Amino acid sequence: MAENKRSPVRELTKGIIKENPTLVMLLGMCPTLAVTTQAMNGIGMGLATTFVLLGSNIVISALRRVIPDKVRIPSFIVIIASFVTLIGFLLEGFVPSLYDSLGIYLTLITVNCIIFGRAEMFASKHGIGVSILDALGMGLGFTLALFLMGSVREILGSGKWMGLTIPLISESPMLLFIMPAGGFFTLGCIIAAVNKIAKRKPPCEVGCSECPHAESCGGRAGDKP
Repeated sequence: MAENKRSPVRELTKGIIKENPTLVMLLGMCPTLAVTTQAMNGIGMGLATTFVLLGSNIVISALRRVIPDKVRIPSFIVIIASFVTLIGFLLEGFVPSLYDSLGIYLTLITVNCIIFGRAEMFASKHGIGVSILDALGMGLGFTLALFLMGSVREILGSGKWMGLTIPLISESPMLLFIMPAGGFFTLGCIIAAVNKIAKRKPPCEVGCSECPHAESCGGRAGDKP
């Protein structure tokens, strides 16, 4: 699709609700469930992922006509891993407490489906400008999803939020919410709420026409599964 037909506002906002990578596309589930026991961890992981997504989208978009198709995927991995290493050094040097909290999940950003998916389906097919907007929009949606997850789990599971003690809840917190089962339950409830707000319904048929990625990939897989 021609780049000049894309609305900058739409590209920037599509990742918040309509194509939210976590709550709609169900990507990046590993960090979503693992680090969201606290709201601050969710913000940290979301911003770190946004940094990597933005950097890799810019580089991949700039080199999309140069990278040979046969080494496309290895090239994407090297580019993404470079930005992951950089953000790791920055967090370790300036925010060591957050670096320790995120642990191995920070390194696993390299194989995050959101990063690789946007590189393969968007940045490698569009110019730098629209790829920047796509990265910022998807990163914002991912960060908001993790922040919401972390807030709910932290408030209900520990009776605190961003360092503040929540009256009543802090006296008898529901520890289930800071455990894996609580993470799945919270995620399911938030996804249901988002679908309700967006008035999304299960597709009658499975195919490219019902896929949030259809516009980006051009429906090359065909209309039928």
